Amino acid sequence: MDNNQKGGHEDKIIEAFKEKDNFEIKTTNSWQIFKIMAEFVEGFEKLGKIGPCVSIFGSARSKPEDPYYEMAEEIAYKLTLEGYGIITGGGPGIMEAGNKGAHRGGGKSVGLNIVLPHEQEGNRYIDRDKIINFDYFFVRKVMFMKYAQGFVIMPGGFGTLDEFFEAITLIQTNKIARFPLVLVGKVFWGGLVDWVKQQQLAANPFISAEDLDLFSLVDNADEAVEAINDFYNKYMFRPNF
Repeated sequence: MDNNQKGGHEDKIIEAFKEKDNFEIKTTNSWQIFKIMAEFVEGFEKLGKIGPCVSIFGSARSKPEDPYYEMAEEIAYKLTLEGYGIITGGGPGIMEAGNKGAHRGGGKSVGLNIVLPHEQEGNRYIDRDKIINFDYFFVRKVMFMKYAQGFVIMPGGFGTLDEFFEAITLIQTNKIARFPLVLVGKVFWGGLVDWVKQQQLAANPFISAEDLDLFSLVDNADEAVEAINDFYNKYMFRPNF
């Protein structure tokens, strides 16, 4: 961590403990509420008419030569041929791969970009009318969950884990419908799945055995697309565009 980053973290900690008067609290909170509302409104207006989509999550650090990048692009491409649009976080890495595959397949390519200190910009494969920039992670996450009819989770870091557990929690608690949730990469995800089975199910009664059916673990693009198609074939649902 460089000195600028360290200083920024220290400033935030100091600010959190700083006493504020009522006027300062009301003014700050009121403006923040309006900013949050504005992000929700823009997201609802733009995404409410996009049709069935699959959200693809994964590392922003994956390079084009990375096998997982190539796999994410192929998954997105094949999903668009099946009639789905693709939603990503709009940035580089797996997100770029997802949008690239959607662009190649002629499908809808949506990017929910987050404004970060290092100025992440939307990748060039997003449809220009389907890019939204967010300041708030939690608003962005609502859009990922609300407007997707399936989730593909590629290997990634803390953010990817957060997105996976957010989706599975919402499905488990019936806050969203039981959409297909697909983990891609058995070598990467296998250890986590084993830990869930051993620690959250066998050693401790923290989940039910049925909860393990809420996600699929696959190893390639064809299996990922098949998992989503098989899910909807059971209900005789297909994308409507």
